[in-house]
Amino acid sequence: MKKVATAALLLLCFCATVSGDVPTETALKAEPGDVALLPCYSAGNVTPALTTWMKNGREVVSGGASSPAGEQQRLSVLHDGSLNIRGVTPGDEGSYLCSSTLPGNNTFRARVLLQVASGPANISTSITPSTALSNRTLIVHRDSTVSFNCSASSYPAQLLTWSFRGATSSNESLVSSSGSWLDFRIDHIQPSDQGVYTCRANNSVSSQAVNESTELLVYYVPDVHPECMWTPAQDPSHVFFTCFWYGAYPTPTLHIGEDQAGQGAASGRHVNVSKAADSLSVMLNHSQLSEGQTLRCSALHPVLAAGEKECSLTLKSPFPEGEPLTSALDGTSVTLMCSESTSNPPANTTWRKGLEQQEINPGQKYVISEEGPVLKLTILNITKDDEGVYFCRSENALAVTELEVYLTVRTTSSAYTGAIIGIFIAVLIVGSAAIIAKTLYSSRHRICLGSGFGQMDDRGDVLSLVESDDEQIFQDAVPRLPPITNGHQTTLVQIHRIPSSDHEEAETVDTSPQQHEDTVHTEESGDLVTF
Repeated sequence: MKKVATAALLLLCFCATVSGDVPTETALKAEPGDVALLPCYSAGNVTPALTTWMKNGREVVSGGASSPAGEQQRLSVLHDGSLNIRGVTPGDEGSYLCSSTLPGNNTFRARVLLQVASGPANISTSITPSTALSNRTLIVHRDSTVSFNCSASSYPAQLLTWSFRGATSSNESLVSSSGSWLDFRIDHIQPSDQGVYTCRANNSVSSQAVNESTELLVYYVPDVHPECMWTPAQDPSHVFFTCFWYGAYPTPTLHIGEDQAGQGAASGRHVNVSKAADSLSVMLNHSQLSEGQTLRCSALHPVLAAGEKECSLTLKSPFPEGEPLTSALDGTSVTLMCSESTSNPPANTTWRKGLEQQEINPGQKYVISEEGPVLKLTILNITKDDEGVYFCRSENALAVTELEVYLTVRTTSSAYTGAIIGIFIAVLIVGSAAIIAKTLYSSRHRICLGSGFGQMDDRGDVLSLVESDDEQIFQDAVPRLPPITNGHQTTLVQIHRIPSSDHEEAETVDTSPQQHEDTVHTEESGDLVTF
């Protein structure tokens, strides 16, 4: 049972009045279930003979000094004329009029306004969607839509208000409304919306108020991935693997490790480092690295799924490339070039001379320049002493690889000798070709006819081709052989041997029986030709 809770009894200015005077109204507030004591007359030790209480023009209770105590009744008049209401209910609220009869038949009147109010109570807030931390702080993600709701119970009425206190605002009122609940929404919430949100419920009758505050954090991450890079160390056999990822709230946890395929480092020492920071750097030595090994940096954050934001680098040994042989004239300049662009981590490339690999430093003799991945070594005023082997040496924490370049220095006389020899060889080749061509041209008859018309000896036989328009003459001049089985005619050809010394006379010599005759059989299927 609730204890008696009576609003402060206000001091009444009592004065003797006659019927018809309008008394001053006194306000009194009580909550349901309380005991309310409405005062009437409390001047000195005077006890009213009779006191009557009326509510809204209707008598509710009366009593006096001779009346028995009304402890068992919910409404009762005390000896001093006060109205005692036990277990106040909302129906008890209203305007009460007290009329007391004092000794000497004097009448005293007082008016009391009883207000019944409860709450606010059972205030509750919700912010969705959100995730609660162990300290009841709520977190949401940037650019999400967040709904805020507040509710409370109060009688007879209450005013609900959402307010916000952030880094740039102080208790800013967002929205207000009368009722049992109040909600609003923030679309695309941003980091500037991070702060403390308070719902305040205020009873308009009792002027009592209650608050419910919630701290809201807005988490976010940058759209870019973490960036991985190599940072050289003072010792060439060591290197720093650095990973950084700025612009996340709260601070992310960066983890550097190896892919499963890269778990076989030569020493068996695996890379596994984590730290809550925007950047993380770990120094690795040669024993922890191997060809083809992949190092990966992953960003861990409440906003992200596992492995969503990461970067990686794959190790590769250096491989310098260039021309292995070069030459130059004495007294001139020459430039040796070496290109190295495949190593990871990036290699440190230098030029060295001789089998001792003495490092070359820029000076009056040597000029070293870089054009992207190409490292150039220019040797000025070359002498015979500059001849020899040069090394383009590329080194990273994984391996050391060298490109060997041999420089030959030629004198001016040797250059002329080489030119003369070249010209002589060219002339010899051209002359030989001319002689061979002339020989072939002069022997063209023997070459062209030597295998096409039967057997001819080296003394030179001449075939006389006679063109005749008279077929009859041709047939009479050329003896015929008997037909053969295939039906083709056979023509007898006489070949006259002519001395090789006089070809022109050979064309007019008559055929004599003493000359040697060679017979060649040819098959003709068309017109006859006289040889």
